[in-house]
Amino acid sequence: MAHTDQHQCHVLCRSCDLVVQKRALPSPVRALCPRCGTALYDTPYCSINGMLALCIAALIMFFPANLLPVLEIHFLGSIRNTTAFQAAIAVGDQGYWVVGVAVAISAVIAPLLLLSSILAQVCIAKFALHLELGKKTLRMLLKQQGLLSQLTMLEIYVLSFLVSAFQLSDFADVHMGMGTFCFTMLFLLLLFLQREYNLEHMWGLLDDN
Repeated sequence: MAHTDQHQCHVLCRSCDLVVQKRALPSPVRALCPRCGTALYDTPYCSINGMLALCIAALIMFFPANLLPVLEIHFLGSIRNTTAFQAAIAVGDQGYWVVGVAVAISAVIAPLLLLSSILAQVCIAKFALHLELGKKTLRMLLKQQGLLSQLTMLEIYVLSFLVSAFQLSDFADVHMGMGTFCFTMLFLLLLFLQREYNLEHMWGLLDDN
């Protein structure tokens, strides 16, 4: 048992493999490797209430981001617009069903599941951590957190429609509207939320109760 406690007080640098003793940090301070300067660990800037606010803001942005057109293209009098989900269906209709399913999962389904999971975790941590059902649900959500984080790839979709807009601008009028703004804001909110989310901290809340 003493060996386990001692092992948990050290962290391994992922760049140079130096073993560094882990110490408590004041917020917001980041621990760096003394040999190569790589970030080792830090304390989250946001409290549970801050993460709850980020989750609600991201969910508010999620629906207009996926219901409003991300791009609107004017070409020889023809107007085409599309949402993220419609783009996935269009790719599937061209025969690339694997790519279409991947786009739908990474840009629509996985972000919604990830936001719902983090929101449920935060609500349980605030209101239901003393209940056995709350602990069981939180443990199940924490086990799936890594998979949902890996499936969520909004950054690839944001880059793809920016590149598409740049290439199409030579021979068509490309317009970005409220859907583009909401999708970009959703990407930024989710990026900041994942930056502040600390899986080890959430497991610590569960272990403390």
